Amino acid sequence: MDRTEANSGTREVAERLRFDIAALEAWIENHVADFAGPLSVSQFKGGQSNPTYRLDTPSGGAFVLRRKPPGKLVAGAHAVEREARVMSALGRHGFPVPRVHGLCEDESVIGTPFFVMDMVEGRIVWEAHFPDVPREDRAAHFDAMNATIAALHSFDPAAIGLGDYGRATGFVERQVARWSRQYLGDAEAGRLPQMDALVDWLGKHVPPDRGGARIVHGDFRCDNMIFAADRPEVVAVLDWELSTLGDPAADFVYHLMMYRMPATLFSGLGGMDVGALGIPNEEEYVAAYCRRTGRDHLPDIDYLAAFVMFRLAAIIHGIKGRVVRGSASSSHAAAMVDRLEPLADLALAQARATGL
Repeated sequence: MDRTEANSGTREVAERLRFDIAALEAWIENHVADFAGPLSVSQFKGGQSNPTYRLDTPSGGAFVLRRKPPGKLVAGAHAVEREARVMSALGRHGFPVPRVHGLCEDESVIGTPFFVMDMVEGRIVWEAHFPDVPREDRAAHFDAMNATIAALHSFDPAAIGLGDYGRATGFVERQVARWSRQYLGDAEAGRLPQMDALVDWLGKHVPPDRGGARIVHGDFRCDNMIFAADRPEVVAVLDWELSTLGDPAADFVYHLMMYRMPATLFSGLGGMDVGALGIPNEEEYVAAYCRRTGRDHLPDIDYLAAFVMFRLAAIIHGIKGRVVRGSASSSHAAAMVDRLEPLADLALAQARATGL
């Protein structure tokens, strides 16, 4: 699958994800200054969890709406309320996120809770080797990503009003338990022996908690950010559904997964000559993050790599469940599910390579 083609741009709204546009317009008139309809609504191609829409106005202005999907939902998932909260808090303190205009928790408006934010112009890069960026500019784009996640992890959650955004201790242990429960609890999606083995291994080898909780994005990848069209700068970080308070090392290792993931699986750099591509290698990239965050090393990197691969596999397992139940929001969700077993294989191999 061509990820750039599959995810770029918009399409007609899927029938099951349509809503009363007039009702939305009435809500926006009360929450967005100087709004003038009527709205033209389309659906972004990308997005596996929370359906995301582009809202265009006759004046040329555009907004983005992100909502919970309709139908039966896994408890605790699709938390658009949390997304709106964390983006609003970070935006007030200068972190690059779209401006949030308002959150609506009244399901009578369009059927599920949603929030509306600015449409941020720029480039989304869907492949980790940045094929459409000149070789001489790639290192600067990687440095921009590195600086952005380091900046996120530098915030004191309490100082920006997010001290209660999650529990401050036991993050990795709780995450292993959460995603294990989510995998084991979705009977409609079936079971895989590799995932069963990972549930057992991860639970037995959880590293000690080191405290120092920070805001973690949870899905920090190149395709979840918008770059400026003309320079190596991250102008917006998107998709905050998995954000919480937690271990910044685990959050960074999830981002680092691109180095250990093959291009054939999830647009990774595994097997590529990153030097020839003008991209820093894994060790250099880790060192830059450690320098920016005042660390001398990144602890438990191999365990965390196995965990974040398992977590991604568990997320895809959840997508499989939504496909089975008919509630998947993306048109290419079934193609995503095809990656579940090879990703589980890779995560198990990573676990076994730790020697624990």
